Amino acid sequence: MSGEKSNVLEALIVAQASSHATSPFLLDAHSPRVVSYAELDATLHDRQQQLTSFGFEPGSRVGLLLNNPIEFSLWFLAGLASGVWVAPLDPTITTVNLFQVFERARALEVTAILTDRDAPLDSSLLWLNVERHDTSSIIVTIHATASDPGGGVLLSSSGTTGTPKIMALSLEQLLTNASLIARHNQLDVDDRGFNPLPLWHVNAEVVGLLATLCAGASLVLDDRFHRTGFWKLIHDFEVTWINAVPAIISHLSTLNDGEIVPTSVRFLRSASSPLAPSLLESFEALTEIPIIQSYGMTEAASQICVNPLEGVRKVGSVGVAVGAEVRVVALDEATLAKVGDVGDIEIKGPTVIRAYESAAYADRFDIDGWLRTGDLGYLDEDGYLFIVGRTDDVINRGGEKIYPLEIENVLASIEGVAAIAVIGEADDVFGQVPVAYVQPVDSAMLDSAVLATEFVQRVREIAVASFSKAHRPAKIKLVSALPAHANGKIRRGLLREGEVNVAFEERL
Repeated sequence: MSGEKSNVLEALIVAQASSHATSPFLLDAHSPRVVSYAELDATLHDRQQQLTSFGFEPGSRVGLLLNNPIEFSLWFLAGLASGVWVAPLDPTITTVNLFQVFERARALEVTAILTDRDAPLDSSLLWLNVERHDTSSIIVTIHATASDPGGGVLLSSSGTTGTPKIMALSLEQLLTNASLIARHNQLDVDDRGFNPLPLWHVNAEVVGLLATLCAGASLVLDDRFHRTGFWKLIHDFEVTWINAVPAIISHLSTLNDGEIVPTSVRFLRSASSPLAPSLLESFEALTEIPIIQSYGMTEAASQICVNPLEGVRKVGSVGVAVGAEVRVVALDEATLAKVGDVGDIEIKGPTVIRAYESAAYADRFDIDGWLRTGDLGYLDEDGYLFIVGRTDDVINRGGEKIYPLEIENVLASIEGVAAIAVIGEADDVFGQVPVAYVQPVDSAMLDSAVLATEFVQRVREIAVASFSKAHRPAKIKLVSALPAHANGKIRRGLLREGEVNVAFEERL
């Protein structure tokens, strides 16, 4: 089944198994299971034969719906090594809501789903239970549907119009970025990462799984982030680096009684969403673990920019470009922005897609192949990138542009704030005004008007001291939790649509 490009992955796995056969590659955070490099090599061959028996060939599009992180990883690698286009699907979706899986699978033009679940009665897709290795349900011939038989990963994200962005990342792009990440993080056979991030997202696939494989290192996989017993787990597994997002860092910014931060951890890598400078500083002061802040996109096979592991790490910056080209274009102009001026962030390079799978977002690419990311930011004199927000999130208050991240970074430093998101709300006078949704650390204040009022007063004092009236939030809304994706990114669209229960609200 192997296409020419897939041999690169096969050769890598064979080489790692030959060099250190008994060394661990994958470890389960909550069971004794360990997959050595020798077992990976043998399992890969077995899974490839099973894919052939299922009727798949190079270029086939196959959905992957598996709960167990290690099983997901093994089938994922087997698919890539077989030249298959693998479409990871969200396993946290309940059986009742499987229509969401079908919608995503149809958008990705998947012809079959490999899963550990029984087939639903109304499934219009081929449903293959890999636990039972059941091939009796195969009733159609599966043909290649992708133009490139080399295979890779099919991923999608929702666009602002509601039309999914479908992305095909080749195996070559995935491994190119993974090797860059392994080199940048100075990973070697003695390193052991910890990944609690969802494997159906590009970050965990490339930064976690493939970068570990490139380095011949090992990776502890968790099904999700668990705060209880976190540092003990890190100690017991002798973890040397952690793959995380700001939401996780926020939970780790205080220590529970009796907790000790192990000294084995070299760094924590932060991605997926902006990290407030105050949170970075408080975490590093508490744990003495440096945070390596980065910037990536699915369209770029994950990492685009990252702060150096050794050298100058600039607080508030996502670092410098690694493996891709980054430029900032002046707003409403066709020229490059000056140093320090905010503009549209654009990228291109060998790891960046050259087009979406559908024509819906063709206007995001210019004639030279530059992709407009939808993010706004600026470059400093040293080439460090600073992100100020998304184009869609900019608040227009009477003609004055307000970037929510500027407000969020300040208010996030207030004691008692667990999470915050600022959006624009319609206003009869100014068109839009900023409104802050705040999740407090102490949920008890949501049931007490007195505590809530005192908390909002603290927020008001900081806001008045920090911002002009135009940039100050017009309202503070307290919520028990902010809606977020599995990778911790706030779902601002739900806030704009009022899809959140507000426990307390007050004007500033």
